Amino acid sequence: MVFRRLSVWLALAGVLLTIATLWGARDKPAAPPPMEAPPHNPYSSTVAAAGIIEAVNENVRIAPPVSGLVTKVHVTVDDHVEKDDLLFQIDDRELRAQLQTKTDSLPSAAARIAELDIRLRDLRDQLRRLQSVKDQRAVSEDDVQRKWHEVEAAKRGLIRSRADLRLAQTQRDEVQAILDRLTVRAPRAGTILQVNMRAGEYAMVNANEPLILLGDTETLQVRADIDEVNAPLVIPGSAAVAYLKGQTDQSIPLTFDRIEPYIVPKRSLTGDNKERVDTRVLQVIYKFDKPNFPIYVGQQVDVFIEREGNIDHRP
Repeated sequence: MVFRRLSVWLALAGVLLTIATLWGARDKPAAPPPMEAPPHNPYSSTVAAAGIIEAVNENVRIAPPVSGLVTKVHVTVDDHVEKDDLLFQIDDRELRAQLQTKTDSLPSAAARIAELDIRLRDLRDQLRRLQSVKDQRAVSEDDVQRKWHEVEAAKRGLIRSRADLRLAQTQRDEVQAILDRLTVRAPRAGTILQVNMRAGEYAMVNANEPLILLGDTETLQVRADIDEVNAPLVIPGSAAVAYLKGQTDQSIPLTFDRIEPYIVPKRSLTGDNKERVDTRVLQVIYKFDKPNFPIYVGQQVDVFIEREGNIDHRP
C-alpha cells in the first residue's frame, strides 16, 4: 500500500517537473551584444560592398623570364626599390661560358678578315699589272684568267668570313640579351610586399604564387566589389567611406577614381556562411589618404557608397 502511494506521488512529481521544464523553455535568453559595434552607415541610402586595400595601380607579380635556379635574392620584405633595381638572379653560369667562347672567337675572325682583305688587294693589283701588259708573248691569256679566278675566289672567301663574323656577333648579342633577362629588375618603383623564394630554390615560370610581390604603398586604393544585382545603383563619382574589419569606430573617407566596366567573378570572400561563391561583381576603385592609424595592403574593408540623399551627421 505504501509503495503504491509512493509511485503515485513520484508520477505526479514527474508530471510537474515536465510542465516546469517546458514552461521555462519558452523564455529564451536574450542574445549577447556584439563584441564589436557594427560600422556606422553615414548615408541615408547606401550601396554596401566588401572591399580590399591594394597598392595604387595594383600590385606587380614578379615572375622569372625562364625557369631556373635562383642564385641570389637582392631584396627583402618592406624594401623600397626604384625602377631597374636588382631583385634576384637566375643561374647564368652556362650562358656566361657560351658568351666567353663566342667573345673569344671574334678577334681571330676579325684577324682572318684582315688577312683576306690584304690578300684580295694584292691579287687585284697583280691582275691589273697582268692586264696592263699588251705583249701577249710576255703574258698569256691563260695567266690573266687564272689570276682573275684567284681574285674572285678571294672575294667569295672574304664575303663568307664577314658573314661568319656578323653571325658570331649576332649570337654573342643574343646570349648577352638572355643573360640580361636572367637578372630580374624592378619594373617600377615600389615596396617589396612579399618574397616567396630563397637562394638555391628552383624558380618556375608558371608558379601559383609570385616570387616577389611589388606595390606602391605610399598611395593606396580600395577595390570595392559590388554585387551584379546592385551594379545599376552605383553612380560614377559617388562618395563613399570604408571601415576596417574589427575597427568600426574609425572611418576612412574615400575618393571616387573609376569604375572597371567589366563584371568579373568574385574572388575576395568575406567569410560569411551565406555568401554565394558564384557571385559576379562590378569593381569600383576608390583612392584615399593614409589615415593616422596603421593600415596594410591586403586588408578587407566594409564599404558604404552613397546612393542618394544627404549624409547623416550623427556622431
